[in-house]
Amino acid sequence: MQIIVKKFGGTSLADISRINRAVSYVKKSLASGYKVVVVVSAMGKETDRLLSLEDKLEEYKNSDDIASLLSSGEQISSSFFSIILNNNNIKGKSFQGWQLPIYTSKSFINSHITNINTKKIISCLKKNQVPVVSGFQGINMDNRITTLGRGGSDTTAVALAAKLKAERCDIYTDVDGVYTGDPRIILNAKKMKTINFEEMLELSSLGAKVLHTRSVQLALQYGVKMQVLSSFTGKKGTMLVKETKNLENQIIRGIAHSSNEALITLVEVKNKPGISAVIFNALASEDINVDMIVQSASLKDEKVTYGYTVSKNDANKTRAIMEKIKKKLSYKEVIINKNICKVSVVGLGMKTNAGIANTMFSQLAKHNINVHVISTSEIKISILIDDKYKELALRSLHQGFKLNKIKTN
Repeated sequence: MQIIVKKFGGTSLADISRINRAVSYVKKSLASGYKVVVVVSAMGKETDRLLSLEDKLEEYKNSDDIASLLSSGEQISSSFFSIILNNNNIKGKSFQGWQLPIYTSKSFINSHITNINTKKIISCLKKNQVPVVSGFQGINMDNRITTLGRGGSDTTAVALAAKLKAERCDIYTDVDGVYTGDPRIILNAKKMKTINFEEMLELSSLGAKVLHTRSVQLALQYGVKMQVLSSFTGKKGTMLVKETKNLENQIIRGIAHSSNEALITLVEVKNKPGISAVIFNALASEDINVDMIVQSASLKDEKVTYGYTVSKNDANKTRAIMEKIKKKLSYKEVIINKNICKVSVVGLGMKTNAGIANTMFSQLAKHNINVHVISTSEIKISILIDDKYKELALRSLHQGFKLNKIKTN
């Protein structure tokens, strides 16, 4: 069987007309001879609404019933989508994660898929039915519902495509592909016809909200062909590929940003072996993810300043954790700065080309934009700046690297 997995995000399912448009794409693929598996997110802003309810249930934060609450939006979507398929004379059948089942790790929030039983899906396809699977959810070893984190429906779709050895996985969203920068800020940003998996992985993890990071990891690991396209137009979008042409001519492929960071600064920490382990063990034990890290002062100094970033949502919790270990660290104070933005330039061409940092910092210097923290890898440079300079920095870097002029393959 030639199978295509089609994943539809919340904006693609916001009302009846949009769902009917999504159904038309399913119908088109069926007419082309493909078997289709649909994966759906919650409709519209449903997940945001459910998260607002969760905020009011503070005492149940550690209960796995929260996962049942948060996954209910996808149950509505899959049922609704299947009903509309049948109204269009297409045999649809909805499935929740636990009905297949989609097996996950034990954690009920931000869980990871460990396996998928596809027997029911294959049975549907043989009967010329279209399975409609609720994304974002699964079931753990205790037979309790789990969720995969925001954007997790992308991961559900790619995991299913990998397991079914699908021809392709189409991710329908409210944008028509992957751009060289955020087109809402950079008006001359260009859509790319193709992008390398590694570059997309970096862009996703650094703030580009087109794809769930774990979905890109899975696609790369299992060789899943993946396309990002608009549910509003249905036109060809951006294909994720293993290699891109003209690598030497396209040193930087894209710019990403995230304003969801908080910079935690520990002032005058005692400079002795093991201090870093004390800080980051304490954070890891509370499941707080640390991103950028900087230590100022030399090895000879008795006191050092530590800086690191966490999610804004974890900032207050991080302060409390640091207070608990204050005696071990002997720091003077904790400073939290939430008015910051992480800006990153990404490109495989950085591996073989010099001068990227010079171009980046020269552009920022032209506009008197101060850099708080710098982090690098083989294919990216990330900086932390004041959030008020975000748009200026993005436009300046996009122009400085001539991303508005490159051929987008």
